[in-house]
Order: sequence, then C-alpha cells, then structure tokens
Amino acid sequence: MSVLDLGGMTLGLREGLIGLIALVAVYIIFVLLRMFRLRQGPVGGTESLAPPAAVPAETTPAGTGQAVPEAVPPTSWEPVPNGMAEEVLRHGLELELAQLREEVDAIRGELAALRSDMQHELASLRASQSVSPIYGDAMQLAVSGYDAAAIAERCGIARAEADLVVALAKSQEH
Repeated sequence: MSVLDLGGMTLGLREGLIGLIALVAVYIIFVLLRMFRLRQGPVGGTESLAPPAAVPAETTPAGTGQAVPEAVPPTSWEPVPNGMAEEVLRHGLELELAQLREEVDAIRGELAALRSDMQHELASLRASQSVSPIYGDAMQLAVSGYDAAAIAERCGIARAEADLVVALAKSQEH
C-alpha cells in the first residue's frame, strides 16, 4: 500500500480518495452557484443588450453657463438591414451555381471527347469484323511495316492484293 509521510502526518490511499471527493464536491457547489446566478438575471441590474435610448449630447453643469460635452457610449450592435441576410444567401447561391455550371460544362466536354473516341473505336471494330481473317492479318502486317512481298508470302494472297492492303494501311495512317 502506498503511504505518503508529510511532517509526521501519514497520508494513505483512503485519505487521498477522501480529499479528491472533497475537491469534486467544492467544484460542484461552485458550478451550482454560478448556474443560480445566471438564472437570476444580469449581475449589474436591469441592463439589456438593446442600444441605449437617446442620450443628450451636452449637459450644463450647475453654476456655469458653459455646455460640457457628455460622453456618449458607443453602440457596438448596429441594426442590420432587413434584406442583408437574403442578399448574402442569394450571392452565395449564385456563386455556387456558377461553379456548378462550369463543372457541368467541363464534364460535358470530357463526355463529348469520350464519345468521339468511342465512335472511332467502334468504327474500326466494325471494319475489322467485316473483313475476312486473311485480309485482317494482312492489314495488321501492313500497319506493322511489312512490305507487300512478305505479306503475300505469309498470308497466302496474291502480290497485287498485298499491294492493295499496304496502300490501304498507308491511307489509314494519314
């Protein structure tokens, strides 16, 4: 068991726990008193947050004939115009709408580019499906850069047909 010896006074776990409970009780009482004060109202009397009524700017001290300016307390709470909240909200919504329109336009441009790429791919796929397998292989060889004699020999087609395939491949490159 841990024991703390302070100048002839022995403090153990039990005494430490009792001290902690006492501190918590004092804190709770402090918080309750503050809550009770808040419930009663403002501390300084019947002050309100409303701006003060019209205060005369100058007063005349008794016995003197001179007007002395009196300090007017500054009002930190200025009245807000009626339509200001709606105007700020409308402005924010207009900015957000403009940003969303820009994003939609960018997405539409990307979609148009993807659509044209897909149409080109689809056209080349359809063209390759309508060609016989022999001529398809010959076209792949022509695109790879083989000459007409090598294509005719590998694919088993006539030299004139191979020349035609090479010419088609070159025209598609341009």
